[in-house]
Amino acid sequence: MGYLSRVGSTLIGEAVQMPDALVRQYPDLAQMRLRRGGLAPRIAGWVIGQTSVAAITLWRTIFLGRDTIIDAPLLLHELRHVEQFLERRTFPLRYIWESIRRGYHLNRYEVDARTYAARRLEQTVRTRPAEEA
Repeated sequence: MGYLSRVGSTLIGEAVQMPDALVRQYPDLAQMRLRRGGLAPRIAGWVIGQTSVAAITLWRTIFLGRDTIIDAPLLLHELRHVEQFLERRTFPLRYIWESIRRGYHLNRYEVDARTYAARRLEQTVRTRPAEEA
């Protein structure tokens, strides 16, 4: 790996393939791009007092922490953040303001993303054919 590649990887992480099985199960995940590492998860972690976060969404790109396991609950949560970004151009500022006012866990956008992911997972379990359950 050359010098520029190492610098790029340090700054924006490395591209990661979206797991095919998850895209088959949740086709709307295909609209997201995944990257592992980079500064974004570390900076977000520092803001909330950790060394890194599991993931942070910036528009359609999900930046994963170095050790984050890619699974449906995480990706569905982040998918809702993608939708939030696309719904309002001011979303990043609103998200920051919510985090300042209510803290990370009570931030209404985080609550919404957790609720969205839980609902999607529950729908998947309810609609799964009996032989797969």
